[in-house]
Amino acid sequence: MNLSFGLVQPIAAWYITGMSTVQETEDAVRQLPPDDPALFRAWFAEFDAELWDRQIEKDAADGRLKQFAEEAIRDLREGRCTDL
Repeated sequence: MNLSFGLVQPIAAWYITGMSTVQETEDAVRQLPPDDPALFRAWFAEFDAELWDRQIEKDAADGRLKQFAEEAIRDLREGRCTDL
């Protein structure tokens, strides 16, 4: 997923460039102009979702999710699932 929010990336890059701590980032976010926090939230939601997707893909490739898949298949076969 790669949504485009116009100025979000340039704005985020401008505010975040050179920041090395969470505190510096928090301080910069507090100084955003009134309309920019919404743009930042949209950018960060996409960024965070991409990180999550990469982690899930890595965990799946490393076999960390196999036990959950096996449990779900077993539950389905034994009739412990409900249609949504």
